[in-house]
Amino acid sequence: MKLKLDENVDVRIATLLRLAGHDVATVPGQGLSSTPDAELIEICRSEGRCLVTCDRGFGNRIRFPPSHYPGIALIRLPPRPSFEDWREAVETLIRGLDEAEIEGKLWIIQGGSIYEYQATEGEDN
Repeated sequence: MKLKLDENVDVRIATLLRLAGHDVATVPGQGLSSTPDAELIEICRSEGRCLVTCDRGFGNRIRFPPSHYPGIALIRLPPRPSFEDWREAVETLIRGLDEAEIEGKLWIIQGGSIYEYQATEGEDN
C-alpha cells in the first residue's frame, strides 16, 4: 500500500510500515510541511497514497468525503504519547491493511481498534 505520513506522525513508524511491505512517503521528507489540509489531501489523491495522520480535521467526512481518496487513516493517541502508543497504533494499522482495503474509507485507529467509515447511500460520492 502507498502511504503518506503527515507531519504530526512520529517518523519512526515509517520504518515499521516499510518492514511490513508498504511504500511510505512523509510530508516533511517531501518538503510539504505546513501544506494546507485541502492541498495535502489532493496531493495524496494524485499520488494514490493513503494519508496517515493525527489531524482530527481529516475525520470530517463532509469536508473530506472518504470515497474521494485512496484512504485516510486517522490515529488517535493519548496526550503526550509514548513510542509504545505509536507502535500499538501502527501495528493496528498494519493488521488492518493486511485484512481489508482502506481505499475510499476513513479509518479511525484508537486503542488497538479500527473504526471504519465509508460513504453510505445518499452521501456524496
